[in-house]
Amino acid sequence: MEQTTALVETIVKGIQEKKGSNIVVADLKGLEGTICNYFVICQGGSPAQVEAIAESVGDMARKELKEKPQHVVGLEQAQWVAMDYSDVLVHIFLPDVREYYDLEHLWDDAKLTKIADED
Repeated sequence: MEQTTALVETIVKGIQEKKGSNIVVADLKGLEGTICNYFVICQGGSPAQVEAIAESVGDMARKELKEKPQHVVGLEQAQWVAMDYSDVLVHIFLPDVREYYDLEHLWDDAKLTKIADED
């Protein structure tokens, strides 16, 4: 579990590196029907920023923890990029797409931790 916690922290750093905002970590452990232990959800202001955040997360996880995502989808339009690290799923949205899918509400029985935006 320590490796998973380190991965979540590294993912958050990768998001912050590219000024991703409204970061929420959803702890899904103990909930029925989940496919992973954590969601890390954030947003970027443009498709270019969404793509840059995904690249930063991938680079940081690989350099610091030697972790690579099993799958990455959504880079073509970069409106919602999902990165699958097995125990951790990263969701990087454009604001309107995030609002539409509202993952935080779907998983509101999870423990949600909001990470303050950096200046």
